[in-house]
Amino acid sequence: MSDPLFFLRHLDIALLVIALPVFVVAGWPIAGWGAATFAWLAQKAIATYATRKARETDDIRKVAGIMTGSMIGRGWLVALSILAVGLIVDDASGLAAGVLFLAVFTAQFSASFILRPFDTEQPST
Repeated sequence: MSDPLFFLRHLDIALLVIALPVFVVAGWPIAGWGAATFAWLAQKAIATYATRKARETDDIRKVAGIMTGSMIGRGWLVALSILAVGLIVDDASGLAAGVLFLAVFTAQFSASFILRPFDTEQPST
């Protein structure tokens, strides 16, 4: 682990891992943890794939389409995941999923601002 910012880069995953024993000990609905974790990991995988595809093209319209479609689709995926667990399991699971997802999103969003100056790509020669 030569990257001094490794923990900050993966703060979202660390929070999801830490949240599981907290949910168990506190007696909170594990279905809420599962739904939030699924939604987070799925949207993160889609974002990574979309970003890679957008970087492969020089057409600005394709880049805009890929990134916009990814953002809208990920928002729907998260919303429907949280809604589904709330409707299928119970209200407490939906609430737990929503709160956990929001906490992980906030931490990752804040970390991305801190990491932004360190993530500049070097021009290829």
